[in-house]
Amino acid sequence: MRDLLTLPKAHLHVHLESTVRWTTLQEIGAANGLRVPDRTDTFGDFASFFAQNDLVRACLRRPDDFRRIAYEFCADESAQGVQYAEVSFTAAGHGERLGDLAMPLQAVLEGLDAGQDAYGIECRLILDHSRRRSVERAWRTLDLARRHDRVVAVGLAGDEAHSGDPFTEVFAAARDAGLHVVHHAGEAEGPASIRQALGPGRTERLGHGIRILDDPGLVAEVRERGIPLEVCPSSNVALGFAPSLDAHPLPRLLEAGLVVTLNTDIPTLINTSPTAEYTRVRDAFGYDDATLAALARNAVTASFAPATTKAGLRKAIDAWLDGSRHSMSMMGGG
Repeated sequence: MRDLLTLPKAHLHVHLESTVRWTTLQEIGAANGLRVPDRTDTFGDFASFFAQNDLVRACLRRPDDFRRIAYEFCADESAQGVQYAEVSFTAAGHGERLGDLAMPLQAVLEGLDAGQDAYGIECRLILDHSRRRSVERAWRTLDLARRHDRVVAVGLAGDEAHSGDPFTEVFAAARDAGLHVVHHAGEAEGPASIRQALGPGRTERLGHGIRILDDPGLVAEVRERGIPLEVCPSSNVALGFAPSLDAHPLPRLLEAGLVVTLNTDIPTLINTSPTAEYTRVRDAFGYDDATLAALARNAVTASFAPATTKAGLRKAIDAWLDGSRHSMSMMGGG
């Protein structure tokens, strides 16, 4: 089997604040007067997850902090074979917390610019908004997104128990402004959250979406419309939305003919990476190189990348797979 580290990848569902290297977090925290303990490998429940997430956010204060984590994101993604990434960032939340709405986003964009130049990766931003927060902040998120061409989408994240209905005007305005819309849905809550996201929410992809299998009619609709799913297996297991990787619904999603992409979501907090996700899926479900290449192609197709970027990535994935087939032939495997 081909080395999955060298598989060219597009990474569509990953939160910047959950990619920060722990050593970086300790250094940033110390510079800002906060002590960051040695990291733990896992968290046992939502309370500990939110505590770690809050710690990361509290450490990020200065423009250099945001530039650094964006730059290191590019380095770490490139090292994983990721050639294109759409990374989510809660820009308005940080801006309100720090009393400067524009600064965190501007600094992140500067860090991504430097990282792209240094590591040859292409990155775009998705600005997310917690369902638990105000509609007014959602409008501020949209206003920030409109200012920068490198922001390709906006969307809802957070606790799906909170309906997306109050935000429908925001996301209608986003689409009218030429922005894409991507919501988290169908992870903690069932098909109703997916239907809301697809209908008044106007989403173009489903962040997670694994609960779609609870409703065969919805499966048929999403399959017919070709709506991609951003599936994050290790995150789903860590947060208790799947009992184990072996019991994850990913194979059934593929068998249902849905467009599945593979992602990390919160990689540092759960000790995973893009290559680790492909490896774990291969080991758990026995997928061959052709199936893994198909997952990688799905992510390219589902991305909001320019056509030239998509064409280059597809060519690179095909070359990776052809190399694998050639190796098998040389070994007498076909």
